[in-house]
Amino acid sequence: PAATTTLAVSRRSLLAPRAIAASTGRASPGLVGRFTLDANSELKVTLNPAPQGSVVEINLEATNTSGSLILHWGALRPDRGEWLLPSRKPDGTTVYKNRALRTPFIKSGDNSTLKIEIDDPAVQAIEFLIFDEARNNWYKNNGQNFQIQLQASQYQGQGTSTATSSTVVPEDLVQIQSYLRWERKGKQSYTPEQEKEEYEAARTELIEELNKGVSLEKLRAKLTKTPEATDSNAPASESTVTTKVPEELVQVQAYIRWEKAGKPNYAPEKQLVEFEEARKELQSELDKGTSVEQLRNKILKGNIETKVSKQLKDKKYFSVERIQRKKRDIVQLLKKHKPTVMEAQVETPKQPTVLDLFTKSLQEQDNCEVLSRKLFKFGDKEILGITTVALGKTKVHLATNYMEPLILHWALSKENGEWQAPPSSILPSGSSLLDKACETSFSEYELNGLHCQVVEIELDDGGYKRMPFVLRSGETWMKNNGSDFYLDFSTKVAKNTKDTGDAGKGTAKALLERIADLEEDAQRSLMHRFNIAADLVDQARDNGLLGIIGIFVWIRFMATRQLIWNKNYNVKPREISKAQDRFTDDLENMYRTYPQYQEILRMIMSAVGRGGEGDVGQRIRDEILVIQRNNDCKGGMMEEWHQKLHNNTSPDDVVICQALLDYIKSDFDIGVYWDTLKKDGITKERLLSYDRPIHSEPNFRSEQKDGLLRDLGNYMRSLKAVHSGADLESAIATCMGYKSEGEGFMVGVQINPVKGLPSGFPKLLEFVLDHVEDKSAEPLLEGLLEARAELHPLLLGSPERMKDLIFLDIALDSTFRTAVERSYEELNNVEPEKIMYFISLVLENLALSTDDNEDILYCLKGWNQALEMAKQKNNQWALYAKAFLDRTRLALASKGEQYYNLMQPSAEYLGSLLNIDQWAVNIFTEEIIRGGSAATLSALLNRIDPVLRNVAQLGSWQVISPVEVSGYIVVVDELLAVQNKSYDKPTILVAKSVKGEEEIPDGVVGVITPDMPDVLSHVSVRARNCKVLFATCFDPNTLSELQGHDGKVFSFKPTSADITYREIPESELQSGSLNAEAGQAVPSVSLVKKKFLGKYAISAEEFSEEMVGAKSRNVAYLKGKVPSWVGVPTSVAIPFGTFEKVLSDEINKEVAQTIQMLKGKLAQDDFSALGEIRKTVLNLTAPTQLIKELKEKMLGSGMPWPGDEGDQRWEQAWMAIKKVWASKWNERAYFSTRKVKLDHDYLSMAVLVQEIVNADYAFVIHTTNPSSGDSSEIYAEVVKGLGETLVGAYPGRAMSFVCKKNDLDSPKVLGFPSKPIGLFIKRSIIFRSDSNGEDLEGYAGAGLYDSVPMDEEDEVILDYTTDPLITDQGFQKSILSSIARAGHAIEELYGSPQDVEGAVKEGKLYVVQTRPQM
Repeated sequence: PAATTTLAVSRRSLLAPRAIAASTGRASPGLVGRFTLDANSELKVTLNPAPQGSVVEINLEATNTSGSLILHWGALRPDRGEWLLPSRKPDGTTVYKNRALRTPFIKSGDNSTLKIEIDDPAVQAIEFLIFDEARNNWYKNNGQNFQIQLQASQYQGQGTSTATSSTVVPEDLVQIQSYLRWERKGKQSYTPEQEKEEYEAARTELIEELNKGVSLEKLRAKLTKTPEATDSNAPASESTVTTKVPEELVQVQAYIRWEKAGKPNYAPEKQLVEFEEARKELQSELDKGTSVEQLRNKILKGNIETKVSKQLKDKKYFSVERIQRKKRDIVQLLKKHKPTVMEAQVETPKQPTVLDLFTKSLQEQDNCEVLSRKLFKFGDKEILGITTVALGKTKVHLATNYMEPLILHWALSKENGEWQAPPSSILPSGSSLLDKACETSFSEYELNGLHCQVVEIELDDGGYKRMPFVLRSGETWMKNNGSDFYLDFSTKVAKNTKDTGDAGKGTAKALLERIADLEEDAQRSLMHRFNIAADLVDQARDNGLLGIIGIFVWIRFMATRQLIWNKNYNVKPREISKAQDRFTDDLENMYRTYPQYQEILRMIMSAVGRGGEGDVGQRIRDEILVIQRNNDCKGGMMEEWHQKLHNNTSPDDVVICQALLDYIKSDFDIGVYWDTLKKDGITKERLLSYDRPIHSEPNFRSEQKDGLLRDLGNYMRSLKAVHSGADLESAIATCMGYKSEGEGFMVGVQINPVKGLPSGFPKLLEFVLDHVEDKSAEPLLEGLLEARAELHPLLLGSPERMKDLIFLDIALDSTFRTAVERSYEELNNVEPEKIMYFISLVLENLALSTDDNEDILYCLKGWNQALEMAKQKNNQWALYAKAFLDRTRLALASKGEQYYNLMQPSAEYLGSLLNIDQWAVNIFTEEIIRGGSAATLSALLNRIDPVLRNVAQLGSWQVISPVEVSGYIVVVDELLAVQNKSYDKPTILVAKSVKGEEEIPDGVVGVITPDMPDVLSHVSVRARNCKVLFATCFDPNTLSELQGHDGKVFSFKPTSADITYREIPESELQSGSLNAEAGQAVPSVSLVKKKFLGKYAISAEEFSEEMVGAKSRNVAYLKGKVPSWVGVPTSVAIPFGTFEKVLSDEINKEVAQTIQMLKGKLAQDDFSALGEIRKTVLNLTAPTQLIKELKEKMLGSGMPWPGDEGDQRWEQAWMAIKKVWASKWNERAYFSTRKVKLDHDYLSMAVLVQEIVNADYAFVIHTTNPSSGDSSEIYAEVVKGLGETLVGAYPGRAMSFVCKKNDLDSPKVLGFPSKPIGLFIKRSIIFRSDSNGEDLEGYAGAGLYDSVPMDEEDEVILDYTTDPLITDQGFQKSILSSIARAGHAIEELYGSPQDVEGAVKEGKLYVVQTRPQM
């Protein structure tokens, strides 16, 4: 109970003076109290104790206060309950409502003082509050009155043993006594009221002991079972007096010890031990000669007293408090944006300007290489400077769209800032030399009818670095924003980057080129960079999302030190700050106006940071790369530490960094490195225990010393800023308001609090700061999330100072990520419920930082539900959690892919324009993904996956990159060892170890490993991007079987649940064929060419083998034969031969000729013709007879006719019919027919026309279990919505179940669904492919051709936590049993195993097609 684990405090905060020796004279004054009033002020109280009968002086001094303090006070006597108002009072005292006195303090400099004299010997204490009139603020002692004891010292000094109800009993003794009472009473659970009563009862018992004459020392010895101290009744003499440690210092020291230990939760026994250890430490200091005052000054630093008294007040000593999270509907966190016109627009190619044409004309000259290109603006005109080299000659070309007469006033220089007249030998004609410059007239030039003015200068080999210049038109001089224009000959652009075909595809190309033109200016200082960025914001916004990403990529290159921050330019910090404010103000305005860009805008602001240096948490990940690059230490211990920092930076990194600095300073003495680590508790074992272990010792060279000392010293600041919460602290201070006084030349600062913050928000932030360094991260994570959830509605609105709130949210997010990484060790040996809880916290944090977060929120709801199921011991909790684990992984992979597709093209194009190191460009997107919450979430999913697999008894594969491949199996120990190798034939590596940071070697098409690298690790991202199979195998037997096939050729095919694999002959690998069974001859299959039998449309009654395929005939056969509770949709068909008939119609003559020509290309193995044929088929026009017959048949069968809703609806239907016909030329289908030597021309395509069942659920039944081949068991899969997500390429798993045919009422769920998307449609028609090649014996042709609905389906993100099929076991059993019954009935109808597709609508089952099970 809390009574045993807390250290309570009495109603009044008592601070008794320390003991003094008995004396007849007045003792010297002593400090009896020091109280914190606010962040800058404190109150000191000294007491001048009096001999019997004399006046007692109390001196109060308040530091750093206003001049309007008032003491609101009274005196206490044992015989009176309320305040006594003494007759002796200072000047200016007034009586307040006959209940208190009010005395003004006297202002003296920055301090305020007051002296009170008490002449009544019966007064035992004074009690008071302080009121600041100017600020209308009351100062209290942690919410209670201040109290100063006047007579305790006399009792102690004179050795009296008399105690009264006012006797002060040290709180630690009351704590021990309450614990002993609780133990005696059998350790009951107390209510808070009982706890309080028990605590006061313990105090009363001790007071009674003291009243009996027992000394405090004897009482302490008895309770703590320690040897009795010197008898306090013994005569005082210098040789026998032992200075005692004041209790309040013991409390502080115990708190300091607890904080250093990481604030663990101590058991009551351990608490008592801690108090005594703290007392011993301080007593030892006193015994060495330290005075109590020195001890007090040493340990009472910062706000430690406030922290301690807060714990005392809350009765929470040695236990971490937790905040109470508000109950919220998770969906309130939803951020979903419809694409706006602006977002959807692709950058429209702008008309080339005359200066663009001028650039192009130079680039197209033979043997001409562009060395540099720079564009300047002056007024509304531009001047372009290009340096080229051709046939060994360097030339400067200047071109401008300013068309008035213009003079170039120019020079050359070898030093910055120098103007040196050029040699006369290189002057263009019409130039005149001046003292230190030259003047040359521009001449007119025409390109494609556009005019400009140009100057061309051919340089000699004079070693010039720059060409400074200004422009003059008449008497008007034109400069570059007040400075000279200059061309820098030392800067070179990458070769042939601009305007080369696909370069810049998928980017805001013109914006990126503009950025590249301005980079040289941006490098002068951060002020220039931020001002240029602000200038570019409008252009970026006009380019939509790709424009915003262009700015982000550029700023991110800057933040990761890939670009120069300052170059020969002195700039004041306030100038940088002003430019930065301008840029971030523009970003803030866009954040308000375009919510769909908020995620990327946050990233830009995070990279810029409030202080211009970016999010410090992100810098930890970024700067280590820079340190490695700058100091040439990319391997060994530094690389291992880099991987740890990326995966889970923790306070250990501060120690490791310090150890490296000490090691370098000691001239590389490795002993010093280990000493520093050991001193802070980091052993070799601990270094090896990290998720990314550090095996190696540092090993640097002497020439690396200075650079590493400088860079690691700077890095230490970043590490400390994050791990001590300094970055968060500054973000909080900006929002809460602060004042910093000016001093000398330093100006003062006053920041006002942000208005409109939620109530209780400051308290929440205070909690976060108090716990930012706690060892146990859970309470901190809850506090950080609660703060972010409270901010969320504000950030969706348009509050004042939005920018400060965004920076606060970024800092809370960054601190959250760091705290989660720090907690990995804590999660090593915990119950699965704890990891699931952490996953839910990280998901919530990710949702708060993500636009379009619907899928993430539904994942979060699923994990919360799984956690409840686990707590309630529901036997399906692990299966349910595994479905949401898979869905969460899909969401992360999808987010990673989205980032890659959006950002990587811009990173690559801008990287090439700016000559960024290729490695930095290659890992650009990957580093962003790994630096966010997604990476921490992925690591937690990896921890719980094996646990869930084990509990739910799941399969042996986890597919990270699902790609069907075949190749030679090669067994290796670790992927790392072969990552730089190149394989000359398709290779599938079976690697015992994959860490996640490796490259996939050239020639590798698949990687199988028992390791489980992160779904967002480098190797996983690479595998998905390069379409390489990448999978984890959990079954050691399967793995050793594969290892036994080293050197053999295998084919691997991922399915929805696992991977199937088989050995294939080498010949099959070389022919690129994956599907023929090994060792079997390719089956010989023949097609019978179908003729057009005179009808464009037929009803179901007319279906025959000559007219339609097996799909249509099966549906017609089912009608009327299946049980009455199974529906079959009404059908009509467009029969075989119709396509050929329509193609031969005169109205389609041109289409027919084009197709004939393309078939000729196809016959020559030009497979690009396939796509062209499909496009051409869509140009067919419908003969009127086809329209007439189809309308009659559809209306006659009771189906709606699309044309009745208007011509446009018929056109939609006709387009769908043509898409079905065009699918005859799908790549997959075409190669499949070639492989079995089918004559593709003989393939005929009928079209089955059905009304769509707008399904609640869709299902596929295999009436014989395909995994086991068990014919007594049905296997089925179910999805929410239409069946296309089940049979099409939609990620995630369906709900799956099996059911014994002799017990159809007992379906067994094998897996819950993880498909994030469901398809839904309004009442519509579907046109299904029905070829004569789909169900031939020996040829698996099903599913090769397309079925096309007339209307587009709506994609809906699914919330399974509200789906009765998942949550209502009765409903679930009823639907699954009905599906199994329908499958069984259809199998009996046909007399053979069937694959059945169907749907469920409002509880009724429909079967839409069936075919023999393959």
